[in-house]
Amino acid sequence: MQRLLLADLNAKSYTRVGGHQTIPLNVRLLSSAEPGFEVGVNSEFRTDLLSRLNAITLSVPPLRNYAEDVPELLRYHIDRLVDEEQLPLRHFSVAAQNRLRNYPWPGNVAELRNLVRRLLILGGSEEIQLSEVERQLSAATPTDEPLVKQDLLALPLREAREQFERAYLHQQLILCNGKVGQLAKRVGMERTHLYRKLRSLGVDFRQLADD
Repeated sequence: MQRLLLADLNAKSYTRVGGHQTIPLNVRLLSSAEPGFEVGVNSEFRTDLLSRLNAITLSVPPLRNYAEDVPELLRYHIDRLVDEEQLPLRHFSVAAQNRLRNYPWPGNVAELRNLVRRLLILGGSEEIQLSEVERQLSAATPTDEPLVKQDLLALPLREAREQFERAYLHQQLILCNGKVGQLAKRVGMERTHLYRKLRSLGVDFRQLADD
């Protein structure tokens, strides 16, 4: 697919699937990549395609670096969801806003929008209280698999190490939104070795990425 896309961009034309007529291509292409994105020996991304796409690069910082913008973003998404989805109008209390300003937002603006949507759908009083926000944040935090299920000191070394690695990598992968490239940077492992490790431990990174 990368080869075909590059060829169409260079030729400024394309042919529909099953068709024979060449159609002129006049587009502006906008692409995005996660932090830690690399092109090289261990990457599946073509360097020639990257060179074709990389005319202007814009770095988008994470929401946690702009905590002062959170109250305004909350108001913006409330107004938008009320207008577009006819959800009930509510507003965040000062305590709730302060809590969300100090939240790390691993899912960035998409996570903020989904939180607002859930709180509007669930309804309640006109003012969204801190307790409601805390319940939603707790529900979004993975708690179904504790880091240590039993006393590791009672297990053989190999089994204890595997149990810890499985739980550790699973939790770290959740924090990286299922992105193995980000996980490799976070835990300091080469990506190819990390893929093998995840498979050997039975950690389903594809399912986490889909979720």
